[in-house]
Amino acid sequence: MSASDPPTYLVTGASRGVGRALSLELAKSGVRVVLLARQSETLNQAEAEVRGIAPASFAVACDLANPASIDAAAHAVLAKVETLDGMVHNAGDIQPIKPLFNADMSDWSRSVMVNLVGVQHLTQALSKAILGSHRVRITTLSSGAAVRPLSSWSAYCSAKAGLDMWTRCLAEEGANDNITAVSVAPGIVDTGMQAEIRSSSEEDFPLRGNFVGYHEDGQLARAEDVASSLLALVKEHTKEQSGLRFDVRDL
Repeated sequence: MSASDPPTYLVTGASRGVGRALSLELAKSGVRVVLLARQSETLNQAEAEVRGIAPASFAVACDLANPASIDAAAHAVLAKVETLDGMVHNAGDIQPIKPLFNADMSDWSRSVMVNLVGVQHLTQALSKAILGSHRVRITTLSSGAAVRPLSSWSAYCSAKAGLDMWTRCLAEEGANDNITAVSVAPGIVDTGMQAEIRSSSEEDFPLRGNFVGYHEDGQLARAEDVASSLLALVKEHTKEQSGLRFDVRDL
């Protein structure tokens, strides 16, 4: 990358919610954004919106639960990008919302793939653009579920706890390669994931009423506000901060 080229950041789960809002914030700040998400019209719309601000940005379809899709997406990214200056692992899957003895194993495994294993796979597959002398900042989206067990969220809680440790491992190993990594919990945000939680049954999720209440009481944060609060950490976190876990409400 020459001094005149904009920095390039890749954002997963970029078609909606915090991922989409953060992609827009990054674009407004002068970043070329690579938007990753499963193929959908919302991904096309997000790409068009971001490209309207940062024309060199582009989207790549990717299903983080599918190893072949991850490999294909990484290949497509590397065909256009020589170096990545940052990554935001935002994509997440709350399902299955079921007691652990009742959860379908394929659903449970998919959740761990999207929330954890796919993060490792994608990062490793993009190592050609990450490793080198240039500075790379990687941010993972954590959750209160990473530190607090919640009934019927066993897959999500386990994967998010694992993701926090993965981030710390990356920070430890990346120190010698000019790579830093931080995790940040975004709080309770008004996204599609929250809608999924509210649509679950009381039988499957005894705490459903709490989340319905958060929504009715106006306690959910706007994705746009969360993205705005995240921007500085994503773009400017220091080597001294690498390996730390943050809460967006403290930023």
